[in-house]
Amino acid sequence: MRNEGRRGEVRGQAKRARVVVAARRPGVRLPPLEPYGDGPLEPEGDYDGLEFPGTDLAAQDGTGSRFMDCALTGCALDETRLAHARVYDSRLSGIRGVGTNLADATLRDVELVDARLGGTRMHGAVLERVLVRGGKIDYLNLRGARLRDVVFEGCVLVEPDFAGARLERVEFVDCVLKEADFGAARMKDVDLRRAAELGIARGVERLSGAVISPAQLMELAPVLAAELGVKVAGADD
Repeated sequence: MRNEGRRGEVRGQAKRARVVVAARRPGVRLPPLEPYGDGPLEPEGDYDGLEFPGTDLAAQDGTGSRFMDCALTGCALDETRLAHARVYDSRLSGIRGVGTNLADATLRDVELVDARLGGTRMHGAVLERVLVRGGKIDYLNLRGARLRDVVFEGCVLVEPDFAGARLERVEFVDCVLKEADFGAARMKDVDLRRAAELGIARGVERLSGAVISPAQLMELAPVLAAELGVKVAGADD
C-alpha cells in the first residue's frame, strides 16, 4: 500500500509538472521534385511532387486544388485564389503576397518559412502539424479556423484574427503578436510563455486553456482589470 501511494504521488507530481502538452511539429521530407510548367493554376487542379521556383501565381485561380509533396519558393501569391485547397507534406519558403485567399483550406504537415503576407484570408481553415517560422504576416484572418499542433516561431504577426477559432497544442516561440484578437476562441494546451511580445486587443478572457509567464501576466494586468471591470487606483486617489 505504501508503494502504491508513493507511485501515485510521483504520477501526480509528473502530471502537475506537465503544464502544457507540446505541439507536434511537421516532418517534411520532400522527394525529388519536377519543375512546374508555365501554365496557370487550375481550379480543382492536382499538383504532386512539383517545385515552384519563383513562380508568379498572382491572381490565379487554384480553388479546391490539391498540393502534395510540393515546394513553393519565392512565389508571388497576390490575390491568388486557393479557397478549399488542400496542401499536404509541402514547404512554402519566401512566398509573398497581399490578399491571398486560403479560406476553408486544409494544411497538414506544412512548413511556411520567411513568408511576407498581408491580408491573408484563412477563415474556416484547418491547420494540423504546421510550422510558421520567420517572416511577417499582417492581418492574418483565422476566424473560425481549427489549429492543432501548430507552431509560430520567430515570426511577426500584426493584428492576427483568431476570433472563434479552436486552438489545441499551439505554441508561440520567439514571435511577436501585435493586437491579436482571441474573441470567442477556444484553447487547449496553448503555450504563449515564449512569445517575444504578447499584445492582445480582444479576447483576453478567452485565455482559459492557455499558459502565460508571470511577466506576461503583469503586462496583461491592465487589460484583465478592464475586462473584469476592476478600477485600479492608489490609496490617495
